Amino acid sequence: MTIRNWFKFALRALIIGGVVTGLMSLIVRWGDFYAQHVSNGEWGEALFGLLWFVFLGFTMSMVCQMGYFAYLTVHQIGVNICRSLTLWNWVQLLLMLVALVDVVLFRFKPYAHNASDWLLYIGLLLLLIVIATLTAIKKVKMTGKKHILISALFFMIFVSIIEWLIALWVRSSGGNEYITLLLFPILAVNAFQLLELPKYNAKSAEDLMKREERRATRRKLEGNKAK
Repeated sequence: MTIRNWFKFALRALIIGGVVTGLMSLIVRWGDFYAQHVSNGEWGEALFGLLWFVFLGFTMSMVCQMGYFAYLTVHQIGVNICRSLTLWNWVQLLLMLVALVDVVLFRFKPYAHNASDWLLYIGLLLLLIVIATLTAIKKVKMTGKKHILISALFFMIFVSIIEWLIALWVRSSGGNEYITLLLFPILAVNAFQLLELPKYNAKSAEDLMKREERRATRRKLEGNKAK
């Protein structure tokens, strides 16, 4: 990928993370944060809070971008070690199952004090699985390659859970709100990366080809002048 297209790709992912987090904060944190400032006429504090959440979204977007390129490296290593895409797919399925069980038993269960907590946690986990499945299916339709379904699911589920641990470790005041809030930019940015990166790679290849054509034309003109 060319530097220009990488910058465009990273910038779009950054904007998606910031916008999604900012918008979701208005829903998730309205009752315990925005409402009191708005009711008191403290618009500056409310705006500052919104900007802080947007910045938080930028941060999560950068985490997701690092996670995606780390996944691309791990995927190649996994295929090479397993020497078979089929075996690597089974390994990915096992890792996804381990991650889901870990979230339920060690991240949710110790802090689920009532039915409403469980309802929230299971709802978020189902949202993660549904969005991951829809994104993976769309990826298969875009590429026409059925074998990438498991890899797409692995990235959207396993890698997203790893990135989500930043929020799952927060168990101070507002812990559940941050668990809810940060899931949305993670899913949005990861879905964008998974579905859009090939377009930027194709555009980079096209740009490199045009660059080589311009260089060839310039060398030809310089050769004609030399004669």
